[in-house]
Amino acid sequence: MQQNYPNPFNPGTEISYELASASHVTLTVFDLLGRQVAKLVDEEKPAGVYSSRFDASHLASGMYLYRLTAGSFVQTKRMMVLK
Repeated sequence: MQQNYPNPFNPGTEISYELASASHVTLTVFDLLGRQVAKLVDEEKPAGVYSSRFDASHLASGMYLYRLTAGSFVQTKRMMVLK
C-alpha cells in the first residue's frame, strides 16, 4: 500500500494499493480514537493495482488512520486533513 496523495489534503485524497493475488479486501478509515469514519472497500478483488478516492469534506481537520486488509496482509498508515 502506498501513502495517500496528496497528504495533507482538503477535501479529497487518493489511496493506491496493489494485490499480488485475489483476496477479500477492506480499506477502512479511522479517527485517532479508533472510531470508524468510512469504509472505502469491502469486497473480493482479483490481483492488480487499485486506487480508492476518500472525501473528507464531512470530517474535522486532524490526523486519521487508514487500514488495508487483504487476506493475511494488514497495513495501517496516517493521513492529515487540513481545512
